[in-house]
Amino acid sequence: MNIALVTCESLAQYAAPTVEDEDTLLTRYLRAQGHTVAPRVWTNSAVDWASYDKVVVKSPWDYFDRVGDFYAWLDRMDATGIRLLNPAATIRWNADKKYLRAMEQAGVRIVPTHWLPQGSPVVIEELFDILGRDQLVVKPAISGGAKNTFALTRAQTAERLPELAQLVQHEDFLVQPFQPEIQTEGEWSLIYLGGEFSHCVLKTPKSGDFRVQHYLGGGIEAREAPTHLRQAADAIIKQFAQGCLYARVDGVDANGEFLLMELELIEPFLYLASSPGAFARYEAALQRSF
Repeated sequence: MNIALVTCESLAQYAAPTVEDEDTLLTRYLRAQGHTVAPRVWTNSAVDWASYDKVVVKSPWDYFDRVGDFYAWLDRMDATGIRLLNPAATIRWNADKKYLRAMEQAGVRIVPTHWLPQGSPVVIEELFDILGRDQLVVKPAISGGAKNTFALTRAQTAERLPELAQLVQHEDFLVQPFQPEIQTEGEWSLIYLGGEFSHCVLKTPKSGDFRVQHYLGGGIEAREAPTHLRQAADAIIKQFAQGCLYARVDGVDANGEFLLMELELIEPFLYLASSPGAFARYEAALQRSF
């Protein structure tokens, strides 16, 4: 296969000394299997996307900084008949975390969420009572890499409210109760390749933090997926990730119930190096894709 791995101009800000770059590892593996693989920046207008057998959206990790340009790029791919992995329509749907609202309406148990539409007045104090926590997590509806994501206690509200009010003038935000399971157990990520379960990791934040991203000091541990989490994630994939090369289901185990935090269908780190055979499973899913 002649494969384009869609990426961004710089991955350096997402690097961690303890985790080797997944794009490099995947490229090395696929080339060793006889495939031609080229990293291609999505913002580079000179790329001839039609010259590739497979265009894999792997790491466009700056899309949320220029989401209008990203949507326009997806539109151009559609207009010229370039089929993406994952599909452009799926990526567009998944780019805005309001997809969680649609999933909740379809019966998926998500972390309770309150929405702050762009330009709306920000009244945080009552949300502590509505969401039943003394600590909240605030994040943009279109974001990645924990950008503009922060925890907020009742005592910090007066100090942080002007900042949040300013941010909401420019984009939609959401507010969720802080899930203590993140610090006591961790966040589960179940990875699927070609619609089939591949492997599972448990991510933990560094001491004193709640963000689990490895480039922010978070830990990664390969784990067997608990049966009840696997069943919940399987159902989510079956309903919402049809036709996807890859998918990552992130959530917490709250008193024996899986609560979805995010369904990652755009450009998730897949922790391929954490599971024997994961690169081979990725290649097999790639071979099967349209």
